[in-house]
Amino acid sequence: MKKLQSILLSALFSLSFAHAQQAPEAVPDKDLKAYLFVYFGGKDSKGNHEAVRYAISPDGYHYYTLNNNNEVLDSKNISTTGGVRDPHILRGPDGKTFYMACTDMVAANGWDSNRAMVLLKSTDLVNWTSSVVNIQTTYPKNQDLKRVWAPQTIYDAKASKFMVYFSMKHGNGPDIIYYAYANKDFTALEAAPKPLFIPKDGKACIDGDIIERDGVFNLFYKTETDTPGIKVATTTDLTSGKWKEFPDYLQQTPDAVEGAGVFKLSHSDEYILMYDVYKSGKYQFTKSTCLQHFKAIDNEVTMDFHPRHGTILPITRSELNGLIAKWGKPANYSEIDQNPVLEGFYADPEILYSNKTGKYYIYPTSDGFDNWGGYYFKVFSSDNLTNWKDEGVILDLKKDVSWAHQNAWAPCIVEKKIKGQYKYFYYFTANKQIGVAVSDNPTGPFTDSGKALINFKPEGITKGQEIDPDVFIDPKSGKTYLYWGNSYMAVAELNDDMVSLKQHTQKTISIDKTFREGTYVIYRKGTYYFMWSEDDTRSPNYKVRYGTAKSPLGPITIPENNIVIQADKQQGIYGTGHHSVVQVPGKDEWYIVYHRFPYPNRQDIGPSAGYHREICIDRMEFDKQGNIIEVKPTLKGISLPKK
Repeated sequence: MKKLQSILLSALFSLSFAHAQQAPEAVPDKDLKAYLFVYFGGKDSKGNHEAVRYAISPDGYHYYTLNNNNEVLDSKNISTTGGVRDPHILRGPDGKTFYMACTDMVAANGWDSNRAMVLLKSTDLVNWTSSVVNIQTTYPKNQDLKRVWAPQTIYDAKASKFMVYFSMKHGNGPDIIYYAYANKDFTALEAAPKPLFIPKDGKACIDGDIIERDGVFNLFYKTETDTPGIKVATTTDLTSGKWKEFPDYLQQTPDAVEGAGVFKLSHSDEYILMYDVYKSGKYQFTKSTCLQHFKAIDNEVTMDFHPRHGTILPITRSELNGLIAKWGKPANYSEIDQNPVLEGFYADPEILYSNKTGKYYIYPTSDGFDNWGGYYFKVFSSDNLTNWKDEGVILDLKKDVSWAHQNAWAPCIVEKKIKGQYKYFYYFTANKQIGVAVSDNPTGPFTDSGKALINFKPEGITKGQEIDPDVFIDPKSGKTYLYWGNSYMAVAELNDDMVSLKQHTQKTISIDKTFREGTYVIYRKGTYYFMWSEDDTRSPNYKVRYGTAKSPLGPITIPENNIVIQADKQQGIYGTGHHSVVQVPGKDEWYIVYHRFPYPNRQDIGPSAGYHREICIDRMEFDKQGNIIEVKPTLKGISLPKK
């Protein structure tokens, strides 16, 4: 029976692996913590004409303007007319580059006064480069061009290019939605615009907004018939010219509307269709799960400003923090959760405080790969344990390591002063062996030693894996120890070179049946604390336990209540394990860094939550007797330091 259960469990995990992603998403939905509303308005308090403005929202329903509702981009500097309208913002497929397109126009000059659009590009939502694209002067046969309105952008995966689409009117003809692909730098169009969508009735249409869902492109547009309003047409091929038009108007108001914009609510299957009720000076939000039928949600939406024709982009916490750092946090804006501290899928965090730089560093497993198939390691830095900067890849098994090319797992690191110079020794798992790489800086570059340091089982051990290293400098003796093992806990003293083991020092340390992996050792007030992870990392009940010793080699005494951290079902937090601990220099202040299942959607991805993990930090405290007080995992995390 047990064998059958094992086979079924293995099949379940294999099925889960088969359906998991081959590589992490550019920005996982779980990391989208807020929303950026990019809109335009008329003259602001400084006398500027039509210009781009920003507002932020914690939930997609309540919006607060930034910069006191003044422009965030100098419209006079980026346009030819002195103003811009209809801003559309898009996140690129790399997850970190943003694209914006605006109408180059000031309404006071007349509705038929513009011939150009503005293309903008940014990597931080604050600093933008811009280019003006004048259709009439750039492309022939546009002598009778009257206007170029509401440009927007979508990434066409089939063409591997950014498509820019917009409406144009020639002579006495109707407004038609055209398209052209942008060049590589997003500074110009590759060729003259071509028609993208013309309604079957031949009447004018403007203000197109395209959103893709399950392989279908949904184009929301405004008709310019006797009864104008917002309709939708769909296609599975953007440039085919084959569109299915739906007859119903989608706006939920009898008032005149324009500027349809659609976005998906994060952590949800719901979509918002919003539009500018321009004659009434307000915006209306509607909600749908099918993109065909929408319900007004006027009573759920608040704004402390009056936007005109804009778009909304879900953003991460770090992107939100960057906007707030530039323009300040609105007084009524609610705080957001700080956990997870890293965006993306990462696991097995090792944390280091560097005396050389005065910064903290997290060295995780790069997660989100099928069957834990990651092949590179990254590092993140912070001044305050809350805001973390991605410092990039520090070791790539495929490029930098000759003896192993896959399964890059569970690293650890130590800073050691040798002959007056700081050195960093980075121990890592690869192909279920342990190697070591060396650098002069905590962010690398790291140079591999050229061979595995541990590729054997300790004497008497017949099961388990040679993974999960932990390096520890004994403050009493000055000796350096390396711990490792899955299903067993092994230890050996390192030589002074830090890249080889001292002969005849290897041993295994006796532990109880709760030990699975992830040894971590700290020293506090004369006591050595040994911590480890219990259960399987794919299990919701993955947790951390501890024992104490008077020596870095044991024996270990296990307290009756020895849980360090475990799942909290009421909060929906699961799989809390494989951790490290950091002490704030000069203080008896400790923090635990651990991974957990992705929140909030772990229930949706089953066992693959075990390799779609995320990194969190919470406070770890001791009682008067020196026992570790069980840490309650939180969504809030640790607060930003007060200035």
